[in-house]
Amino acid sequence: MSGLCIAQFRREIVAPTLSHLGLGGDAAVGLMTGTALIESGLWQMEPATHDDLWATFLSDARLASLRGAVLDLASRWPARVAQLPGNLPYACAMARLKYYRAPGPLPDADDAAGQCRYWKSNYNTSLGAGAADAAHIALFRQAIEV
Repeated sequence: MSGLCIAQFRREIVAPTLSHLGLGGDAAVGLMTGTALIESGLWQMEPATHDDLWATFLSDARLASLRGAVLDLASRWPARVAQLPGNLPYACAMARLKYYRAPGPLPDADDAAGQCRYWKSNYNTSLGAGAADAAHIALFRQAIEV
């Protein structure tokens, strides 16, 4: 993605999706844009992670409003998990929820290294092949600076 495309992606997909969920702000927008850039597919998410978010988090009655906001972004067909590769607002929302459940606050909006470490700890995890190295930090920096 070129810088212009990243800026457009951030402005037209990420920011409005997070605002719709009520989980936006500069730090979240940078983190979600960086995560989209760094994963092998935009917000690459395992089906088991997706399904767990629905079964153990969004099923909580106290989160009815958040669940409704996520459902606003999903189509009735195909199955929600099958929408992850092509329904960008829905995929962004599900990825944001994975971070929302993570312990601790989001790193500062301008902290590319902190956002990369947060991605590694809470999204890619110790089992993932990614690393909080210079190449990955550069992608978060690019996501922040567009």
